[in-house]
Amino acid sequence: MKMRKLIATVLSAMLVLLSLTACQSQNSGKNESSSQTESETSADIETTAESTSPVEISDLYNFEKYESSDVFNISKVKLNEKLENTCVSYQFTYYSDGLRIRGYISIPYSLATTQKPGKCVMYNHGGNRGYGKLEDHTTAVVCALCDRIVVGSQYRGGGGSEGKDEFGGDDLNDVIKLIDLCEKQFSFVDMDDFCVIGASRGGVMTYPAARQDKRIKRIIASSAVSDLFESYESRDDMKSVLEETIGCTPQEKPEEYKKRSAIYWADEIKIPVLIFHSKNDPQVSYKQAEELYAKLKDTTDCTLITYDDDLHCNIREEDYPKIKKFLNSK
Repeated sequence: MKMRKLIATVLSAMLVLLSLTACQSQNSGKNESSSQTESETSADIETTAESTSPVEISDLYNFEKYESSDVFNISKVKLNEKLENTCVSYQFTYYSDGLRIRGYISIPYSLATTQKPGKCVMYNHGGNRGYGKLEDHTTAVVCALCDRIVVGSQYRGGGGSEGKDEFGGDDLNDVIKLIDLCEKQFSFVDMDDFCVIGASRGGVMTYPAARQDKRIKRIIASSAVSDLFESYESRDDMKSVLEETIGCTPQEKPEEYKKRSAIYWADEIKIPVLIFHSKNDPQVSYKQAEELYAKLKDTTDCTLITYDDDLHCNIREEDYPKIKKFLNSK
């Protein structure tokens, strides 16, 4: 109990850091391909300095034992002392459409010491290509907040993964493949209540995934994109990013933008959705959240929590209990 209270005191600051990391690409809309280093795109996944777990991990949760032709280059992630006393994290590589994709997984010690499968959350980060990529601590911070297993993908074209970022095109397969691994390879994952969190661009990876994959049971959206037409028209600095990643303008191929935009097929989302969005968000317009909510509330259980500030991907500490309640509701 004392350890949990200690962790709680640092969660707020760390979640702010997580939000900034997850969505930093939206801050400028720059084409980061000019600054992306070879090491960021290389398939030679570097290992992170090994850390020692403060407790003994059960055989079921010993992730290193899951090394195979499907999941490989597994290495333990070095976390700061606070997070290291809460969960154990690993980075790994998996194949998606023949490409080597980097992934992360964090497991809370409340589960890791047992032989009982646990519930899982997928975290879909924001950004494009190298911007907004998962950091070593990202899934661990979400894990500490949710007390669930957390997995995340460095979509193709960024964060050490092969391929080209298509902003919700074929790179959506990287998300679906990771869900496949959770179901078929990771025997410690309980798939009965699989939740996905989408932050900023992560909305483009989350809503379409839920549209086609019924294994997803809940969605949490933080400043999530749901209308790429609006994003394209409202921000000149995003035009080049979208044209380069998607490969066209909305005028040239509107169908490519529609399939990435939940606002056009909201009635196909039948699962509970919890949305967080600031009214003055300069990166993803509040209008997107407002219009999506208006459609979702007629077809599913949907809650919109708003803030009067201009912060992007910001979830306040007082809303953490709401997240836990949402995750644990029937």
